[in-house]
This record gives sequence, C-alpha cells and structure tokens, in this order.
Amino acid sequence: MNQRKVMRVFLDNKFLSLMLYCCLFSAVSSSCQLQGQFILNCMRKTGDVILGGLFANHFFSTDPDLTFTSEPQLPTCYDFSVVGFKLAQTMAFAIDEINRNSNLLPNVTLGYSLYDNCIQLGIGFRAALTLVSGQEEQVTLEENCVGTPPVLGIVGDPTSSNSIAISTVLGLYQVPMVSYFATCSCLSDRQKFPSFFRTIPSDAFQVNAMIQILKHFGWTWAGLLISDDDYGVHAARSFHSDLGPAGGGCLAYTEILPQGYDPVELRRIVDVMRKSTARVVIVFANKTPMINLMKEVVRQNVKGLQWIASEAWTLADVLQTPHFMPCLGGTLGISIRRGEIPGLRDFLLQIRPDLHHNNTYGNSMVNQFWEHTFQCRFAPPPAGWVEAGGELCTGQEVIENVETDFLDDSDLRPEYNVYKAVYALAYALDDMLQCEPGRGPFSNNTCAHLQRMEPWQLVYYLEKVNFTTTFGDQVSFDENGDALPIYDIINWVWLPDGRTKVQRVGEVKRSAFKGEELTLDEDKIFWNFESKQPPRSVCSESCPPGTRMARKKGEPECCFDCVPCSEGKISNTTDSMECTSCPEDYWSSPKRDHCVPKKIEFLSYHEPLGICLTTTSLLGTCICVVVLGIFIHHRSTPIVRANNSELSFLLLVSLKCCFLCSLLFIGRPRLWTCQLRHAAFGISFVLCVSCILVKTMVVLAVFRASKPGGESSLNWFGAVQQRGTVLVLTSVQAAICTVWLVSASPVPHKNTQYHSDKIVYECAVGSTVGFAVLLGYIGLLAVLSCLLAFLARNLPDSFNEAKLITFSMLIFCAVWVAFVPAYISSPGKYADAVEVFAILASSFGLLVALFGPKCYIILFRPERNTKKAIMGRGTTK
Repeated sequence: MNQRKVMRVFLDNKFLSLMLYCCLFSAVSSSCQLQGQFILNCMRKTGDVILGGLFANHFFSTDPDLTFTSEPQLPTCYDFSVVGFKLAQTMAFAIDEINRNSNLLPNVTLGYSLYDNCIQLGIGFRAALTLVSGQEEQVTLEENCVGTPPVLGIVGDPTSSNSIAISTVLGLYQVPMVSYFATCSCLSDRQKFPSFFRTIPSDAFQVNAMIQILKHFGWTWAGLLISDDDYGVHAARSFHSDLGPAGGGCLAYTEILPQGYDPVELRRIVDVMRKSTARVVIVFANKTPMINLMKEVVRQNVKGLQWIASEAWTLADVLQTPHFMPCLGGTLGISIRRGEIPGLRDFLLQIRPDLHHNNTYGNSMVNQFWEHTFQCRFAPPPAGWVEAGGELCTGQEVIENVETDFLDDSDLRPEYNVYKAVYALAYALDDMLQCEPGRGPFSNNTCAHLQRMEPWQLVYYLEKVNFTTTFGDQVSFDENGDALPIYDIINWVWLPDGRTKVQRVGEVKRSAFKGEELTLDEDKIFWNFESKQPPRSVCSESCPPGTRMARKKGEPECCFDCVPCSEGKISNTTDSMECTSCPEDYWSSPKRDHCVPKKIEFLSYHEPLGICLTTTSLLGTCICVVVLGIFIHHRSTPIVRANNSELSFLLLVSLKCCFLCSLLFIGRPRLWTCQLRHAAFGISFVLCVSCILVKTMVVLAVFRASKPGGESSLNWFGAVQQRGTVLVLTSVQAAICTVWLVSASPVPHKNTQYHSDKIVYECAVGSTVGFAVLLGYIGLLAVLSCLLAFLARNLPDSFNEAKLITFSMLIFCAVWVAFVPAYISSPGKYADAVEVFAILASSFGLLVALFGPKCYIILFRPERNTKKAIMGRGTTK
C-alpha cells in the first residue's frame, strides 16, 4: 500500500477512532474534545428527529498531495450535478410533506442533514461518520459513550461500493441505512450488513429480469460485458449461476470493460463480439465504460446486435445520440420504476439561495445549485467587489426560465426511490412511537422513547414496515432488507428523422403471491433490424420433436447436436434432453415424435399365405371325403376289402382330421386354439400312423401265414386285435397330450423378440419336453412302420400294399425330418406356416401314396378290381 492510500485510510477512519478514544478514556474524563472537522457540502434543517442523507451533488473530486510533514488538505469537489441535487431536494420535500401530515408522526418534527459524497468512497465515508458522530466541539459522555446519535437513520448511499463500506461500519452500531440506488446483490447478505435496507431492487433481480426477457424471445446465446467493479463482478456471478438451459440460455463470452479508455483492450473486446455468433449483448456496466466501448463499436461499424442495458445506462442521454443510435437503436433496458410525486415541482420552484450563510455549515448545496444554474455571485458582495465572470444573485431570479431537467417531474425514477426511503423511515418511526408501554417488543416488554431512541430499535421496526405510496406501490422489506422488486422495461426508438425516444414497453415485478411476472407490449418495441422482428440468437438451432440434444464436448450447454431418437423411443417436445421409450405394445413413428401401436403379426386367413394354406387344407379334406365316399360305395369290391377295409376307413377319417387340424394353426391364437391345435395334430397323426403300422403288420402276418407252419400268426392279427392295437397306440398319445395340457398348457403369447416394431402372436408351447415327446412318439411309430414296410419290400407283387406303405412312410418321414430345422429357424407366423405345410404335405403324401393307386383301379381299371387280379392269378397285367 502506497503513502497516499495509507493516509486516505487514516482519514476515512478518523472519526471512528475519535469515538473509540472517547469510550476508552470515559472513566478519566467526562467529555471528548473533537480533534478536527471535515469540510463537506451539506443541507440542514432542524427537527425533533434528524434523518441523514448521502447524495452525489458533484461528479468528481481532487485529492490533495499527501505528505507526512503536514496535515493533509481535504479534497475539493467540482462539476456540480443537478440530478444529485434534485435527489437531495426530493428528500427535503418528503420530510416537509411528512411534517405537514397530521396522521403521520403527529407532534414530531423531522429534520434532515444531507451531505455530498462527490461519488467518492473517501468523501462518502467521511460524511457517514459525520452523520453518526456529529460535529460538536465537545461531547459529554453518558454511560460509556451510550446515547442517541445525531441521526437515527440515513438515506443513501447511491453507489454500491460506498454502501458496502459504509454499511460495514454502520452495521456495527445498528444504524439503519436505506439506499435508493445501490443495487449490488452482495448487500442482501444480512450477516454482513444487518442494518442495510434499500428501495431499489438488487442486481440479482435485475439479472432475473434480463433472463426473463431472454426466455421470452428465445435468446439462448448471449454475450456479457461487465464493468470492473462490484456492480459488474457480482452481476457476472449471478448470470453464471442463474443463466443456463433451465434459466434461459448460455453465455457465449464474458468480458470486463476497462474503467478508462483503453483502445487496445476495447478493440479486442469488440473483435470478440464481432466474431461471436451471439446476436444479443448484455452490458452490465456504468455509462462511462459503455461510452468508451461504443466509440470502438462505431469505429468498427459493428451492427446487427441486440443490446440489453442494465439500469446504470438505460436512461443515459449521452448514448442516445445520432452518432451511436445506428448501433444502439432498439436497445432493451432495465430501468428503475417510474413514479409520481405530487407537489414536488412546486417545492423545487421555491428554492432560494441563502445569501447571508454561504458557508460549509449552511445550505451550501443550494448555493452551489444557484451558482451552477445562473452562474452568479451571492450578495451582499464584499467591499470593493468587482464583477469577474459572474453576475450578482439576488435570490429573485426565475428558475422556470432556465432549461433544465431539475423541474421535470414526468420521469421520476431515482427520486421516487428516495421518496419511498424517507417514508419507510418515517413509518417505522411512527410505529415505534405508537408502542404501548408494557406491550413493547423489547426486553421486559418496553418501548422506545423519543428522548432516548436507539438506532437498533428503528431497525427492528424497519424490518416490519408495510405501507402503500400515493402512486399505489406497496413498500415493505424482506428478510434481506430488499423491497418488493419492480422494474420498467425500456426501449430505445430511433425515429426516421434521426431523433431518439425512450419508451416504456413493459415491466417485470415480483409479488408476494404470484412470483416473478414479465409483461411486454411487443407491438410497441422498435427493432433495429431490416426485418423489424426480434433477432435469432442461439448457439444451436432447436432440436425438433423426434430428436434429442447431445452436448458438444468442450462447449457450453447451449451448443449441441440434434441426434434422432433410436427405434422404439420418441421425443414429442422441442429441445428434449432425452428420448422416452414407448410402452410395450407401441412403437415409435417414422418421425420418432409419437408412439403408434405395433403391427400385429400372425398367420391370418386374410393374407395370401393363409388363404393358400386354408384352401389346401380344405382341398385335402374334400379329397378325403371323396375317397371315403368312393370306398364306401365300393366297399364290397376286393380292393377295398383287402387288408381290413375298416382300417382303411379309419385311416381316411384320421387323414381328414389331419387336414382339418391344420386350420387351428391359422388365425389369431387364442387359448382354446393353442391347447387344441397340438393335441388334435398329435392324436390325428398317431391315429393315422397307427392304422398304417397295423396294416403293415397285417401284411407281414399274411405273408408269413402263406408259408408252411405260419397259419398261427394270423391269430394275433384278427380284427379285434387290430382295433385294440390302434386304440392303445392312440391312447398313449392322448395321455401324453393330457399330461402336457395339465402340467404346462400352451398359451397365446405376444412375442417381440423377432421384430421390435411388431407383436407376433403365437402359441407358446408351454413345455418343450411335452412337444418333443408328442413329436417323438409320432416319429417312433412312423419309423417303426417304415422299417416294417421296408422288411416287406421283397414280397411278391401280389403284396403291393407293402410297397405303397413303404413309399408313403418314406414321404412322411422325409417331411417331418425336414420340418424340425425349418420350424426352429422360422420366426413368428412362418413357424406356424411351416408346421401347417408339414401337416399338409405329409397328409397328402399318405393320401396319394396309399389311396391314389386304389382309386385309380376302382374308377378307371375296374377289371383289375377282382380277387384273381389282386392275388396275381389273372391274365391281365
């Protein structure tokens, strides 16, 4: 720390040191002597209770050169601020209005002591210490420095940096300070600033208001420029914590504007802005850094940007010029709530200089205002006075004739906050004085007294104050000392004739019940673009329904790719983060934006394959009926009666059942069809193969009986034995089917394993072992029949029945051997089709091989349908 800073810190804490000095030596001395005084610009008015005020009546100050050989000179303020003086006069008007109000603070007169801070921390700190410690030459102690300070509360300071420093000290003594312009969100920390209040919303809400605007217009990609001070740094923290996909978007860049004019740094910042794809630029800075930035923006002719202005430069006239408006036209800004203060203009018109007390402890601010306004000197002039650069002021000059914003009461914004701050202190003081003895909020139910009021008591009532202004705004403070926030939305209009206009286009506020509300009149907004429409400012275009956002590695969250949803998943909203899976019976549409019912697949009667198989099955059934009719009609002929005609009839009936059972495999599977199809198929085929097996055994027995000594073999294959054998063999299959249906019955099943987008209705076999035993038993009988027929292959021609059986069983076995791998490898309905095809093929094979030659002889070669021809004794071949 250099010498200048050391001395400045010493001066800033001089009065605090004097107060501590008084406390330390109170036991020895009954009074404290003031060691020095600060020469400060001020306005004063006496009263029963004094309220302090800190205002910026000058823009600059000059710090004297500091040496350690002599006492340093006090800084000098210059460049008078009419706006700051108007704020001070607003406080004076509010106090005057309260004193004239018989319903508020009756029998109590408020006074004020207003100081100029010159927008400098050192001067503002001196002024605050002067307000709480006083300027008396000698202070009489009461109980170790305990006593009512000169002021009970302070309105101010206007800047965040000053308020942070001053509130840190005032908070130690619980002196309330109500700021009308300090917006730093850090001041909401009640642990650090227990006695700080404000009637202007914090920067945190200002950030929220800007985020509300971004969300309203869909601007998810914005740049942020901040000033290099508490105002900008804390705002940047709020943006980085609150801004995001959920809060409104992402920041393309964050740059700190230099306090002074630094062309190299400004050139770099503007180059970043020009190269960025962000079309929206948020500037959270005071007007001075913004002016420096705009000089470089205009020099590089950077246009096509939508500016979002913070409250600090939203209403800056110096930026609303034809030089800057081509770039800044259409700016949307956050502005302090505009209010109305009836009677303020009339009060301002009554201001007159104090011609006889132009000194530091008089109303020096008023005199400086007149000097600034009329450029005159005060009377009476000193002896021998000669005019030198100014005219003599008489105090009768007409203020209305001077063109100034001082008398304009049409756009009262910070003045309205000052007005509310004074009334908040007044209402808190009124509540405190209305306390009933014995029912107070303090220890032992005591109340505060006018003669011995403590600042911390006023803090208690300030926290509970709640009133409504004449303009209709409710004023109360939350647990952080912040008032209910409300901001106006301002738009910069660039008129065709080159003039500019600032208009209110909406508001954003927070209510106790509805939360944050943004109201915008978009029809009134001027957009400085050729389209006259809001610009698009996104890092990545929105992902349409049917896609999801996939972040780009190493880039902000607002930069992403749109990835189509995978099969079976959908997204039905824009910018969906994830794709959701469709329910089990649904599938994603081709655009992946909604779920559609899955296609249902089964072997239907209405599709070509089902129609073909059904027709073939019915054809086979009809052929069986025809053959059965032929055999019944010619039942007395030798070819029908040969080898047990009863078995032939039974075989035809079983073949007919085989053809018909294939229909159970076609159509939507149901519980009864699933249970019946395999049972009917298994029993029908076992009945069929059993008949063939018995016929084969009869053939072999007859051949053996034709040899010497073989007559007894026919005794084992009589009609009764044949029927019994068929019945027993079929009963075994029936038992297998019964056990299968009872233990693990086949049921309808929705299979999604074959196709994800289809539901394949099929019959789950229930028990694979049961199905295998059923098929195995059929195969066993078929193989046995084939072997027996094969053994009879060398029989004489007269026994051609064996050849027909052999040929038919070869077809049957070949079909079912091919069926097994085809069935296993066929998905869905094609497995049923393969099984139906196997049933039909094997049935047709048996029908044609066993009954085709016989029907041919019966119908077309009746001469061979004789006993002699069958026995091979005829002459006709």
